[in-house]
Amino acid sequence: MLNIYNTLTRKKEIFKPIHENKVSIYVCGMTVYDYCHVGHARVMVVFDVVVRYLRFLGFEVTYVRNITDIDDKIIQRAIENKEDINQLTARFIEALNEDAANLNIIPPDIEPRATKYIDKIIIMVQQLLDNGYAYVTTNNDVCYAINKFADYGKLSGKQVEDLRAGERVDVDKSKQHPLDFVLWKAAKIDEPHWQSPWGSGRPGWHIECSAMSTDCLGKHFDIHGGGMDLQFPHHENEIAQSEGATKEPFVNVWMHNGFVRINNEKMSKSLGNFFTVREVLKQYHPEVLRYFILTSQYRSPSNYSDQELDAAKQALTRLYTALRGLDIENLPISDDKTYQQRFQAAMDDDFNTPEALAVLFDLSREINKARSNDLTKAAKLGNQLWHLGKILGLLQIEAESFLQATIIEQISSAEIENMITERLLARKNRDWATADRIRSELKEQNIVLEDNSEGTTWRRL
Repeated sequence: MLNIYNTLTRKKEIFKPIHENKVSIYVCGMTVYDYCHVGHARVMVVFDVVVRYLRFLGFEVTYVRNITDIDDKIIQRAIENKEDINQLTARFIEALNEDAANLNIIPPDIEPRATKYIDKIIIMVQQLLDNGYAYVTTNNDVCYAINKFADYGKLSGKQVEDLRAGERVDVDKSKQHPLDFVLWKAAKIDEPHWQSPWGSGRPGWHIECSAMSTDCLGKHFDIHGGGMDLQFPHHENEIAQSEGATKEPFVNVWMHNGFVRINNEKMSKSLGNFFTVREVLKQYHPEVLRYFILTSQYRSPSNYSDQELDAAKQALTRLYTALRGLDIENLPISDDKTYQQRFQAAMDDDFNTPEALAVLFDLSREINKARSNDLTKAAKLGNQLWHLGKILGLLQIEAESFLQATIIEQISSAEIENMITERLLARKNRDWATADRIRSELKEQNIVLEDNSEGTTWRRL
């Protein structure tokens, strides 16, 4: 039974789709005014794995991830670059698609763009006016009146008086309440605009997602996802807009992934402490970055550093080494379902990818043991490793190709022999801590020690 932590109820719940065997999921995508950074990569990888696993379980999944291509930051960047907005967004949409492909992200089934939804956004704003949830200000903006929506704050769990305006919420004297947010912005000089019943203007940020998600998936759908920073105000406002317009429940399960941190601060463009995906991929194979992202449970913060990526590279190399030289394509999967059952148990527990990865390493060790006396068994286990890796979007490259592309400087045979001699001396002196440390250091270099009556032998994995 798949259990998912629901931000709305603040607990793990057994997942039950609205329609049997069908899942509808919407994830807030990128605002295309710059290259994707590692925080964006985490959103893409996390929900790519969610979709992959749901499909593995047999669900028919409709996955929607939007593109925000009209926004204050986009307008400002175009002005700074002296660049046409459409050229700017087209350039970064192309870059987004390249980054996603490099990270082995399955394209969403539907990828709506805000500028293609202006008519439907206007219709939803009018519904909110008709239903008494919105009003036209003295400067011809249309604003949402949060005091009209009794459940405002139910996602963030805060009272209205405790909430503060978010980064993208305009506050001005024409509003009835400081936290009222803009649904439709009156046109400003030299900004993109469209005609509406309230005069020319453009949509506010929040209304875009409400219009796109309900049009693509219906008024009521299964899962809505995004980064934790979107919980308030963006997702809170989506609920208020969508339920105020449709008068129906909006989303059953809300999922939010944790931040990527650098020096205990969230990685973000606004803080200037970010690394773009492109910068990282100049130094590391794309699958290494993907693996690094999956080493943290999706709701937990993830700490980015070269050391963490180096560790991911070493770990992924061990998995690929287990597959090296095995004819995994022409044999059936092992009849032993123990590893698959353990893998599913981990993933059923709110997509616990660190635990799922631990299962892959146990399986790789079993493969290495089988190599010496039963290559057929090793190949069958390798086939199972390959299939389980596929659910995480890993291990899909030919093993030799990956290993050649990510060559790790190997410790020399002479260095190994010297370390073994040092270890034997430590064991003779009952210095077990030193002996264990040397074994661990060699293990990190994929060197296995085998003690026997005649001494110690070693082999590379």
